Amino acid sequence: MIEARGLTKRYGGILAVDGLTFEVRPGRVTGFLGPNGSGKSTTLRMIMGLDRPDAGHVTIGGRPYGELRRPLCEVGALLEARTFHPGRSARSHLRALAAGGGIDVARVDTVLETVGLSSVAGRRAGSFSLGMAQRLGIAAALLGDPAVLLFDEPVNGLDPEGVRWLRELLRTLAAEGRTVLLSSHLIGEMALTADHLLVIGQGRMVADTSVAELTASGRSLEEAFFALTGDVATYQAGGIR
Repeated sequence: MIEARGLTKRYGGILAVDGLTFEVRPGRVTGFLGPNGSGKSTTLRMIMGLDRPDAGHVTIGGRPYGELRRPLCEVGALLEARTFHPGRSARSHLRALAAGGGIDVARVDTVLETVGLSSVAGRRAGSFSLGMAQRLGIAAALLGDPAVLLFDEPVNGLDPEGVRWLRELLRTLAAEGRTVLLSSHLIGEMALTADHLLVIGQGRMVADTSVAELTASGRSLEEAFFALTGDVATYQAGGIR
């Protein structure tokens, strides 16, 4: 489980995250929604120990990320699609991660098959399309068979079949009792994938509720979102980030 209490982050005079308190529980897909600049990516980076909060704290299984003994086996994350050496093959990239994380190298072929990259495992990752790079990033997140998974905009670059595959994968992972946190700007896809939603605006939590509760009045998820955030301009301009 992920627990955040009073999580706050400033960049100079900009308050990016303002006192966020939330829990991401196992056994369900939790969606993370918010307009552009609302603080989603900053929050994910603080969960992973990449940014240090100015106030508050966040733990994974009761401990900060930096105190996890075998982090790749406890938490898997896809925050950026192309976090690999472009000259390495997909298989070599994953083998390097496995060696560094003390993970059985047999897991490499297992996750390559899971994400549908077995046939191109020997190709240089730098030649991959964005969708293939996303799949490789998902494979890296799954490599240590972790109980906690974070994905930031994982459907970017995926074709419709890939989006359906990812939706099924995330729901399967949650059904296995894992903690799954998904950030996406695709509200319609979130409605099909997420069980629970964390909605933030201007760095503050504006809703922590189930999809069913948010749409109980008969409104679509899009209508409910914009009723909470009032950010119609972002939607009309092409989406939520």
